[in-house]
Amino acid sequence: MGDHVLGVAMNGVTGRMGYRQHLTRSVLAIRDAGGLELADGSRVVPRPVLVGRSERKLREIAERHDIEDWSTDLDSVLSDPSVSIYFDAQITHAREAAVRSAIAAGKHVYVEKPTAATLDASLELAELARRAGLCNGVVQDKLFLPGLLKLRRLVESGFFGRVLSVRGEFGYWVFEGDWQAGQRPSWNYRAEEGGGIVLDMFPHWHYVLEHLFGPVRSVTARTATHIPTRWDENGEPYEATADDAAYGIFELEGGVVAQINSSWSVRVDRDELVEFQVDGTHGSAVAGLRSCRVQHRSTTPKAVWDPDKADPGRYRAQWEEVPDNADFPNGFRAQWELFLRHVVQGTPFPHDLLSGARGLQMAEAGLLSAATGRTVELKEVAL
Repeated sequence: MGDHVLGVAMNGVTGRMGYRQHLTRSVLAIRDAGGLELADGSRVVPRPVLVGRSERKLREIAERHDIEDWSTDLDSVLSDPSVSIYFDAQITHAREAAVRSAIAAGKHVYVEKPTAATLDASLELAELARRAGLCNGVVQDKLFLPGLLKLRRLVESGFFGRVLSVRGEFGYWVFEGDWQAGQRPSWNYRAEEGGGIVLDMFPHWHYVLEHLFGPVRSVTARTATHIPTRWDENGEPYEATADDAAYGIFELEGGVVAQINSSWSVRVDRDELVEFQVDGTHGSAVAGLRSCRVQHRSTTPKAVWDPDKADPGRYRAQWEEVPDNADFPNGFRAQWELFLRHVVQGTPFPHDLLSGARGLQMAEAGLLSAATGRTVELKEVAL
């Protein structure tokens, strides 16, 4: 039994997410642990090959992490037969062409979302990968976070009874960039460069809703650009042309109604940056990135509203914490491990490019709803 050494071309690792979550905390962590052990005792060892535009940045990262191979020439990397997988964490508008090239070169593809700039393009990528018989996947990291893993445990156990509604709150204040540097790159606020919170976050909300509660059937949304002027990485002011907040209502198959607010212009008064409250006939839960709290129907206190008296209810104290009962690895690494097993062993991997296309479909529907003021029905997409 020999180890499976897989060359992984990693494009976009000079960016924050590509470097921190995908390179150092996922692929390098798997490599430095001796690889991913399979059922037969063999191991999958990823060998990263760095790709990008900046020779200086790539060389620095390679030297820092003992990585032998890097290149600014994507075509030469894709022509290397020892490279089996192409990963893309580039800026959105650069992703489609690179993924097309990787598929044409016969590489399995694993990409950040959104997978392309439009639904039609994302569906075409999914179809190209299918025709070529290639493994393909899209990053859906939030499903692998401890809070949502606990939430999945509750759903699968029947804790909620019949799920009635989901309410989500996500966001934080992103500094404008004038007196404090912004925490997000300036392209996020330029629609012409693929920016906007709808394109960034609605695909996330889609896979959370789809995998935990059911297919999304319609979207009603309002968007806003609350901060019209921001300052870029060079300290220069620019007009924000993309939405920085979105308020959505999503109707799911089976009658579940989800409401999710997303904003980069909100100050946090929550335990975590994102929280989902799920209410059902038998119980409710509030899940964040790491924690999950529940209240069962048998322990639900009677709330009484009296505007003439101080409310004695200590409502947050009336919930119970869901225990970990397991070790939770980094969510990005967990999905990388699933994808590597998928490539080597053919194990199921539901987070494919078609799933990513459905997420982009919901984002486009959200933008259309915001522009027209009407509810947009989602048609079933398939290859």
